[in-house]
Amino acid sequence: MDSISLERERGITIASKVTAISWKENELNMVDTPGHADFGGEVERVVGMVEGAILVVDAGEGPLAQTKFVLAKALKYGLRPILLLNKVDRPAVSEERCNEVESLVFDLFANLGATEEQLDFPVLYASAKEGWASSSFTKDPPADVKNMSQLLDAIIRHVPPPKANLDAPFQMLVSMMEKDFYLGRILTGRVFSGAVRVGDRIHGLRSTDSGVTKIEEGKVTKLMKKKGTSMALIDSAGAGDIISMAGMASPVIGHTVATVEVMTALPTVELDPPTISMTFGVNDSPLAGRDGTHLTGGKIGDRLMAEAETNLAINVLPAIGESYEVQGRGELQLGILIENMRREGFELSVSPPRVMYKTENKEKLEPIEEVTIEINEEHVGLIMEALSHRRAEVLDMGPVPGHVGRTRLSLTCPSRGLVGYRSVFSSDTRGTGFMHRAFLTYAKHRGPLGNVRKGVLVSMGYGAITAYALTSLEPRGILFVSPGMETYDGMIVGEHSRDSDLDVNPVRAKELSNMRAAGKDENVKLSPPRLMTLEEAIGYVASDELIEVTPKTIRLRKRYLEVNKRKAMSRRLKE
Repeated sequence: MDSISLERERGITIASKVTAISWKENELNMVDTPGHADFGGEVERVVGMVEGAILVVDAGEGPLAQTKFVLAKALKYGLRPILLLNKVDRPAVSEERCNEVESLVFDLFANLGATEEQLDFPVLYASAKEGWASSSFTKDPPADVKNMSQLLDAIIRHVPPPKANLDAPFQMLVSMMEKDFYLGRILTGRVFSGAVRVGDRIHGLRSTDSGVTKIEEGKVTKLMKKKGTSMALIDSAGAGDIISMAGMASPVIGHTVATVEVMTALPTVELDPPTISMTFGVNDSPLAGRDGTHLTGGKIGDRLMAEAETNLAINVLPAIGESYEVQGRGELQLGILIENMRREGFELSVSPPRVMYKTENKEKLEPIEEVTIEINEEHVGLIMEALSHRRAEVLDMGPVPGHVGRTRLSLTCPSRGLVGYRSVFSSDTRGTGFMHRAFLTYAKHRGPLGNVRKGVLVSMGYGAITAYALTSLEPRGILFVSPGMETYDGMIVGEHSRDSDLDVNPVRAKELSNMRAAGKDENVKLSPPRLMTLEEAIGYVASDELIEVTPKTIRLRKRYLEVNKRKAMSRRLKE
C-alpha cells in the first residue's frame, strides 16, 4: 500500500492509506497508518474511521518505542486491538519468547491506561513474508490453513460492525483529501449516517466558535471505493463505508459533507500542537536559477498552502517578504516536504528549525519530548555525555529484555536539544542504536544548551573549487566539498576544527611561472568530503545560516553572504 516514491525508498509509511477487502459475506475496511511521531497527524485524522485495530509486533524484538505512540492514540479512542506477533518463522523465535513479548505488550497496555476490555486482547502468530497467520503458536502450519483466514476470522469476531443508521440523513467527516487533474478535489472519509448516490445534492459544513458555517453547495459527480490496491467506481454508498467523492471544491480535512437539509457538523479529533517551525523563502544565492523551474515566492507559497490543505499537522503562515513560516511536528516531517518540493523542481532557501515556545503566567515554556533509546552497553557513556549537553534528564535505564549487551534509556529532552541529534546519534553508535521521540508536554525552559557544534569554514571566493586550495584547507577541519564544485562568497565549505568560523579561499589556483620545477607536480590526495543528506543539513545549520535546496544540490550558506555584513551583525548581537 506504500505507493509514494519516498516511502518505497526509505521503507517507512508517510501517509495513511485506505482499502477494503471482502471475506465471507463481510466487507472489511482497512486503514494503514505511519508509526513515526512526526507523522502523528496522519494517525489522528484517521483513527475515527475505524472500530478496531491490529497491533503488529515483531516476535523477536518485542514492542518498540514507536509502538507506544500509535497504540496510545488507538486506546484513547476506545479501540480494542488484536495483537499479531509477526516473524514467528525465524529460528530465534520460540514459544517462550512469544509469551515474554505478550507479557511486555500487556504491561504496555496497562501503562497506557487501557480498560479491562482492551486488556483482554486476542493473540495471533504470523509470518507476513510467507503469508499466513495462526491462532496458536506454530512455525509451519498445515497447507490447508497456511493463509490469512484465521486473522480475517478474528477481525470479524473481535471488531464490532460500525454503528450505522441508514435511515438518517447523509453525513461524512472528511479525513483525507487529494487533487485529481480531471475530477478536481477528491474527499475521502467514513460515511457516518445515511446513504449517498451519484447526483445527490450535498453541501460542506465547517464548525467554528460561533456555530456551524456552510462552505459550499454542490453535487456528487463521482463516488469511488478502494478495493485491494485499485480504485473502483460505485453508484451509491451507505453508513459505515469508507468512500472517496468528487464534486466539491472547497471542503478540506476536518469539514463535514452532508445532505442539504443537515446543518450539524461532526466532531473532529483534537491534534497535537506543532513543535518546530522553519522559514521557506526564495533562493537568492549567486547560483540561483540554474537547476530549478519553480523559483518565485508566489509559486512556493501556492505549493505550501496546498500542502497545508492535505496535511493537518502542518501550518503555513506568511513571513517577511517572499517567505513563509512552516510549522510542523519534527525535522523528519518538514524534511520530507522539502524533499518532495525539490523533486518537483523548486529552489528554496530554508532556515534552521526553530522551537515554538509558549508563555504562561509570564514564564517561558518549551516543548519537551519523551525519548527512548536502545544502544549497545559500550556506547552508554558517550550517549549520556552528548545528551547531558542537550539538557536531557534520564527517567529510567536498564537492560533490554531478550537482548544481551543492550541497554534501554528513557529520558525527557527539550525539542531544541534534539534538533540535528539523530545523525550524531547514528554516528556515535555506529548505526547500531535505535532512537524514538514523541512530544510529551510544555514545561519550564531548561536553560542554554552546551556547545554541540564546531565553527565552519566559509568561502570568500567565487568560481570552481580547486584541489590545490583544498590541500591547504584539509588540516583545518572536515570538508563538505570536492574539487570542481561551484562556490560563492558566504557558502559553507567545511567544518572548522575550532569553535570559531574561519573565512577561507577554496578557489585559489597554483600560480604558473616560466621557471621549470626540479620535480613534477605533486599528486594531490584528499580525503572524501562529508556530503550531507537533507535531514543532516537541517540538523546541522546554526541560527545565522541557511540551507540552499535545488533539485540537484544541497548547499549550506551564511544568511549574510558578505563578510563585513556578517561581522557587523555579530557585533550588533553581542551588544
